[in-house]
Amino acid sequence: MNVYDTANRLAQEIKQSEEYVNYKMARQALNLNASLKEKMSKFEQARYETQLLTMQTGKQDEAKYKEVQDLYAELIDIDDAKKYFEAETKFNIIIADVNKIIGEAIRDVMQ
Repeated sequence: MNVYDTANRLAQEIKQSEEYVNYKMARQALNLNASLKEKMSKFEQARYETQLLTMQTGKQDEAKYKEVQDLYAELIDIDDAKKYFEAETKFNIIIADVNKIIGEAIRDVMQ
């Protein structure tokens, strides 16, 4: 069996998974609400900047971290945002698991 065929089949199976479909629908619902979409964009940007800064400096910027926490607390009370976060988490777990499986399969040549 060709590894590319397997990878393409995996990609199709991921796209057909419940987690992917739910994540896509949650994202679409979020995008239908302009105000919520803007809030989520602000949150995503703040989260990204916080993660990047932490990776670059090895330290956590408390002000930025608090901003992310405050934005999350505001969003989690909104049903569509809460569903989005839940779907995002479940989808990310699947992707992390697949990456782990692949990583373990090739560990011997990567070390």
